[in-house]
Amino acid sequence: MKSKLFLIAFMLVSSFCFAQDVEISGKVNEAATGLSMPGVNIAVKNSTVNSVTDIDGNFSITVPTGSTLVFSFIGFESFEMVAITTQSVTVNLKETAKTLDEVIVIGYGSQKKKEVTGAVSVVSAETLGKLRPVKVEQALQGTVSGVNVTTQSGSPGAGLDIRIRGIGTNGAAGPTVIIDGYIGELGLLNPQDIETITVLKDAQAAIYGTIGANGVVLVTTKKGRKNQKTSVSYNFYTGFQETSRKLPTLNGTQYAALLNESYANGGQPIPFPNLSGLGKGTDWQDQVFSKNVPLISHDLNLSGGSDKITYSLSGSHLDQDGIVGPDKSNFLRNTARLSLGADLTDNLKLNTNLIYTYFNRRTLNENALGSVLFNALNVSPLQNLRDENGDYTLVPATSGFGNEIINPLAQIDNTYNSYYYKRINGTFGLDYTVIKGLTITGRMGFNTANSNSKSFSKIVDYGPGKIYNVTRSSVSQATVNDNSYTFDLFGVYQKSIAESHNFSFTLGTTVFKEWGTGLSATGYDVPNNSWQFADISLANGLPLQKSAGSYKYDERRLSYFGRLQYDYKGRYLFSAMLRRDMSTKFGPDNRVAYFPSVTGGWVLSDESFFKQNNILSFAKLRASYGSLGNDQIGNNLYTALLSGEATYVFDNALTTGTAVGPIPNPKVKWEAAKKFDIGADLNFFNNDVTFVADYFVDTRTDLLIPNIPVSGILGASAPGSSFPTINAGDVKNYGLELAVGYKKNLSDNLRIDVNYNVTFLKNKVTKVDNATGFLSGGGFGLGEAAARMEVGKPMGYFYGLKMEGIFQNQAEIDAAPSQSGLGSQSTQPGDIRFADINNDGKIDANDKTNIGDPIPAATMGFNINLQYKGFDFVAYTFASIGNDMVRNYERNVPNGNRLNYVLNRWTGEGTSNSVPRVTTGATNNNVFSSYYVEDASYARIQNVQLGYTFDEKLLGKSGPTKVRLYAGVNNLYTFTKYRGYDPGASSGAPIGSGIDYGFYPVARTYMVGANINF
Repeated sequence: MKSKLFLIAFMLVSSFCFAQDVEISGKVNEAATGLSMPGVNIAVKNSTVNSVTDIDGNFSITVPTGSTLVFSFIGFESFEMVAITTQSVTVNLKETAKTLDEVIVIGYGSQKKKEVTGAVSVVSAETLGKLRPVKVEQALQGTVSGVNVTTQSGSPGAGLDIRIRGIGTNGAAGPTVIIDGYIGELGLLNPQDIETITVLKDAQAAIYGTIGANGVVLVTTKKGRKNQKTSVSYNFYTGFQETSRKLPTLNGTQYAALLNESYANGGQPIPFPNLSGLGKGTDWQDQVFSKNVPLISHDLNLSGGSDKITYSLSGSHLDQDGIVGPDKSNFLRNTARLSLGADLTDNLKLNTNLIYTYFNRRTLNENALGSVLFNALNVSPLQNLRDENGDYTLVPATSGFGNEIINPLAQIDNTYNSYYYKRINGTFGLDYTVIKGLTITGRMGFNTANSNSKSFSKIVDYGPGKIYNVTRSSVSQATVNDNSYTFDLFGVYQKSIAESHNFSFTLGTTVFKEWGTGLSATGYDVPNNSWQFADISLANGLPLQKSAGSYKYDERRLSYFGRLQYDYKGRYLFSAMLRRDMSTKFGPDNRVAYFPSVTGGWVLSDESFFKQNNILSFAKLRASYGSLGNDQIGNNLYTALLSGEATYVFDNALTTGTAVGPIPNPKVKWEAAKKFDIGADLNFFNNDVTFVADYFVDTRTDLLIPNIPVSGILGASAPGSSFPTINAGDVKNYGLELAVGYKKNLSDNLRIDVNYNVTFLKNKVTKVDNATGFLSGGGFGLGEAAARMEVGKPMGYFYGLKMEGIFQNQAEIDAAPSQSGLGSQSTQPGDIRFADINNDGKIDANDKTNIGDPIPAATMGFNINLQYKGFDFVAYTFASIGNDMVRNYERNVPNGNRLNYVLNRWTGEGTSNSVPRVTTGATNNNVFSSYYVEDASYARIQNVQLGYTFDEKLLGKSGPTKVRLYAGVNNLYTFTKYRGYDPGASSGAPIGSGIDYGFYPVARTYMVGANINF
């Protein structure tokens, strides 16, 4: 009996225990993208029971009831759930906010973020996806400390300039861009093809030697993942654009009243005796700026992989019209990309990446005197658009309007040009593991590009005496072929000794070559005076021999480099680099240069004396020092070329021929940079708060200064010749960078990511060793030099007279130094009073001084990203403080229109001390002075976006894995006191960059879009 009872009890207990096993199955996805995640580990907490998701992210595991399942994957936050009953679940893993184990590309290798000893910043694909920039460069503005991005123009497809830690040269100041190992162009990439952008700002870039002085931007494009089924991602947005700003010009009545006063002050009859009935007149900006201008973008990506192969295939289409003359100003870009990786053997891996880019662009005359916007601001509001015959009206041919102000609508209508560009570039690479820890990489990168451009000048009459009149039609065409290749061969050997001493050795060589040709020609008398027939083959007017030109170039660089990286238990970090470069851009005496650098770091938080606490989670100090170079200079400066002009006598007849061009300098060499940086990386509150600080000094020497005077017997004054270019300039940039971030999942439904960065910068020229001690650039008005590079001053500072106010009466004029040395012999009350800088009792060109600095004293960015359940909100802002700009978009002619600030002009004693009187008479008020320099500090809301991601349960198992819809505004609003269109615009020239000729404003864009994954 007892044995039977025992058997029954055993069976009951066994049944009870069996009933406690439950099966949990389902799928694991990335929360951000909705893509399935293979290889996710699912483990029972405090047990050895575990499972792993398959290639589709699916899993199934049987566990006892009440067990806690832990889902984990590197780079993602672990997720826990309690198994209560058999069920199917979908788990969405979120990227971890703790980034110390994040791998960062540093050039010819990578490092964990914790071990990086240089000043390095990273922009992720997630940030690019939120910003949706038309051009990649825009994504660096406000997101990376120490980086300033300025627009050359807001027209579609216009270039942007990147400056890293200031302006260090009077030549090419942009960084080198490395795309998957080859030298490329950032602005040609589809932003959605990019996985990460890494910015090397200090001596960490010394591994790139003579191309690293201006900083290095490393771009890694997207690749497929192993053991992942094919996933499809489609991104789309469309919207409409409008100008972000109109300038407050005078209306018709105000304009007429101003002219009456101006003519009366000049002793001339007033042009408008009766102001009644004039009204507001024509608002030319309303006529020039279009509204609801379309913008559309499509992007499609397929990616996946097996155990041996990964692949990623994408294509994109962008079509953007301009807010000024959209029929004559637009940009279309198509791209295609293929990335393929294959494990050919256990030790040999193949990596390929190909990118095809095509774009065409049409432009208007902009950012210059006589541009479309220049004319829209200066033409009379009392002029009609068209005359009684329906033709565009002509600006009167009087001296009051000058000879360059024309009807801007006629100008748009008569503008014809096109530019077509095709490019294919990529890399082919092999990685071979020789032995454990030693990998040899061979990689070939290439670029080949072809472009064709055409411009047509039709016969047109803008009015008598206008400089833009065309009396004979012409067509100019050009074709350019540019090529380059990069071959890298390097080995990386990693070795650990006693699990404490970790070494990494890199040794390699790089061969770089670039070559190309260009051909251009101009023909006259285009048939039918029509764009349709504008082709060089049809323009057969006399002379029959077309005006033609061509060029050819071939430059090479051979480099060797080595790097040693060492750390002790990840606590003490050290790196040393050396690169040897040899370039054909320099003469035999200076063809070779060496660029050494060292970096070091100390992870204090790993020390035994560092007590674990809830406040400071991680602390690292680092420093770097090294030499880098800049070879972005003109070709063949060291040798004489037959590029000059000369007249010879043959058979008693004068014959035009060639002669020696610019005088060569056989000792020309690289510009050199010595970079010092000391920084700290601190994480607080379990790494939820990050803080990065860097103090940097960038000292440049041997800048190339053109036109250094030498003996005239050498022929520098001949046509096409000039004085030589010599290494004779130095400049110094120094400052402080601070960046703070807070990233945390506040709950299962709420996530916050907030970042702020600020950079304080000082720039000072320390040497200009030419005959004058300065180098001029830029232009004000009709050509007055307005900017300089001079010792003790910032690069490109504004050089002019200093305004001290307005003369209120004749007594003040009599007591002040004479201003007759400026040109006008008459100074009257209401004219500008200039400062006598040298105290010699007179005002002349010797009193010009520093009146402004185009380089901002500080730049900063503030970005916020909120996610609540399915909703997400992002906002990106940028600010520039302390930069000045020259107001040069007003033509100083009597009848030109003006901005409404002139309503506060001087009209009598005590009425104004800031805006001078108006008059048709000669004055010195038009001489370049601080009156035309304005504070262009600004803060801009760059991007605001609100999105919603649909719950996966609503999409169904056979439908898309993710659907996100969003609406946003780019360039929402700019806070500034600057009067011009865009305080953030720049010509990009180191000397003269802040002179505003009427910069084409960056459009405000309202958009809606969708991100759909399958």
